[in-house]
Amino acid sequence: MEQAKKQSPFAKLWIWAQDYHGRFYAAIILAVLGVACNMVAYFCIAAIIRLLLDGSGLQQCLPWCGVLLAGYIGKSIFSTWSTAMSHTATYHTLRELRKALLSKLSRVPMGTVLNTPSGQYKTTIVDRVEGMEPTLAHLIPEMTSNILVPLAIAIYIFVLDWRMGLASLVTTVIGLIVASQSGKTYAVRWQGAVETGRRMANAIVEYVGGIQVVKAFSQSAGSYKKYAGAVEDNAQYYVDWMADNQKYMATMQSVTPAVLLPILPVGLLLWSAGGLSAAHFLTVIVLSLGLTGPLIAAMSFVDELAVVGTNVEEISGILDAEELVRPQTDAVLHGHGIALNRVSFSYGTAQEEILHGIDLTIEPGTVTALVGPSGSGKSTIAKLIAGFWDVTGGAITLGGVDIRQIPLDQWNQQIAYVSQDNYLFDRSVRDNIRMGRADASDAEVEAVAKAAGCDGFIRDLEQGYDTICGGGGGHLSGGEKQRISIARAMLKDAPIVILDEATASMDPENEAVIQRAISALTKGKTLIVIAHRLSTIVDADHIVVVEQGRIAGEGRHKELLQHCPVYAQLWQAYLDTRDQI
Repeated sequence: MEQAKKQSPFAKLWIWAQDYHGRFYAAIILAVLGVACNMVAYFCIAAIIRLLLDGSGLQQCLPWCGVLLAGYIGKSIFSTWSTAMSHTATYHTLRELRKALLSKLSRVPMGTVLNTPSGQYKTTIVDRVEGMEPTLAHLIPEMTSNILVPLAIAIYIFVLDWRMGLASLVTTVIGLIVASQSGKTYAVRWQGAVETGRRMANAIVEYVGGIQVVKAFSQSAGSYKKYAGAVEDNAQYYVDWMADNQKYMATMQSVTPAVLLPILPVGLLLWSAGGLSAAHFLTVIVLSLGLTGPLIAAMSFVDELAVVGTNVEEISGILDAEELVRPQTDAVLHGHGIALNRVSFSYGTAQEEILHGIDLTIEPGTVTALVGPSGSGKSTIAKLIAGFWDVTGGAITLGGVDIRQIPLDQWNQQIAYVSQDNYLFDRSVRDNIRMGRADASDAEVEAVAKAAGCDGFIRDLEQGYDTICGGGGGHLSGGEKQRISIARAMLKDAPIVILDEATASMDPENEAVIQRAISALTKGKTLIVIAHRLSTIVDADHIVVVEQGRIAGEGRHKELLQHCPVYAQLWQAYLDTRDQI
């Protein structure tokens, strides 16, 4: 896939299909043979007419009838074989392309994924890849054959009589000129259609994701303006486009097949003047009737030619995205101490810097809490440590090694990350927990669930551990999803555990249970916590106060109350909120 970066759209598409080139070449050859066999009928009819004009009888015509039948059979066999061959190669190519896209997403910075609407990924991976099917399965073999065979017939007509050859091309040339007027704007129009469709897909995903809010505030699908407007814009765009395009296509489809309009008068003039034999005249008439059918079929693929660039560009946008560059050989780590050295970070070169020269040391086997006002940068620090992004400046080290020098697989083995919005897959509870460690036994899954305080409610579910969680865990409450996510992270048994407000959606009673479970399960591990409730981190070994992208204070709870005004304010605000409950 890497070779395709600086290629034209068709070159990229052909590179993506490189493992199946042999099948595509075979499909092209078979398609050419199929169309050629179909054209055999016209040559046979022309030959029979010549024989009849020469006074031949049925016996002389029968062999040509046999050839005509063989051509029909050959056309059926070769066309079917070509279609099967091209579709098999195409769907294998699309499969590999989708696998490459999903594999790529696992290697790009998390920020790239988070900053892209999920509807756009769905559109690209599902719709745009599927949009390659007509190009690969039909355009390559069928357009090729539908151009080559008529070209051979046109050459044959020119051999018979060059004047009739020119006459046979008149309507085709006019049709192509008319069609080209539509083709001039097709690529731009299609790009607009893609943008309009993307906006609609994003609006639909947003509408479905926020359906609870929509219903709570009595907003129907029609009255939710962003959704309704996007759907209306998408429909109107196609209506306007097709209305403008129809006049060209209707003219082309009317003019191109009218090949006899120039052939008959020209042929009659030449025949009457003695410059064209009746046999050749009738042969040209018959062959010209078979000339335009394949050409019109070939022209039907012009739309596909125009959309290939847009589809390939959108797919390439993912495949060519900048990756987290990591080595392939495992690094030698000296312990699990974490250090941030003059770390700065911004989410994009044009955006304001979020972190400014952070220096922080996290000792192995300790509990470090990151606290601070909303938007202070504490979650960004946690995600940088988790390897979701590369730092803009400075370095983060693990065991004395810059994490950019640690392979992604090795790094992922070191970290278990739990946020407040962890995703559950539409699989069983058991399978979702087991994603923490694929080879875990049922007993180990259930043991970690007990330790994480979720065994009780799991067994109360309709099918216990075999209950399907639903898309995104939709069949479970927020607290239940979170506890399963924590159990999953605990099963991974990584030496570093990051909890990014992981208990924020839980009530105080369940939070206390989970906190005790986390304490037991992370004993001896390096635990980094971003806490929603400050009471849960008062016993932390190391509390780091973050304000406006800088460290405003470090220490234990009591020390910070005395020496860090920011922390003292946060603590007082927490106490005030607790007293009001």
